[in-house]
Amino acid sequence: MWGRSLAAAVLGLPLSTLLVGLIALVWPGSLQANTLPWLLLSFPVWIGVMSLAFLCRSGLHAWLWLGGASVLCAGLLQLVKVLGWTELSP
Repeated sequence: MWGRSLAAAVLGLPLSTLLVGLIALVWPGSLQANTLPWLLLSFPVWIGVMSLAFLCRSGLHAWLWLGGASVLCAGLLQLVKVLGWTELSP
């Protein structure tokens, strides 16, 4: 239980921030118009991501799944920026 709780506390916020940031960057329209709705959605996504840690069988599985998803989202975010699919430059 402690492993899952710690994984949710440590990796929940970065993963939810990366998910919301990735969706906000690839969403059509200007970033100025879409930033506030996505920012407001980040708290429910954070709670959802933290609760996903408790669906894992053990703390190690929670760390691996949340950590792997965080690395994947960070890589996709950088890929989107490098390919120029957003207004931001790398």
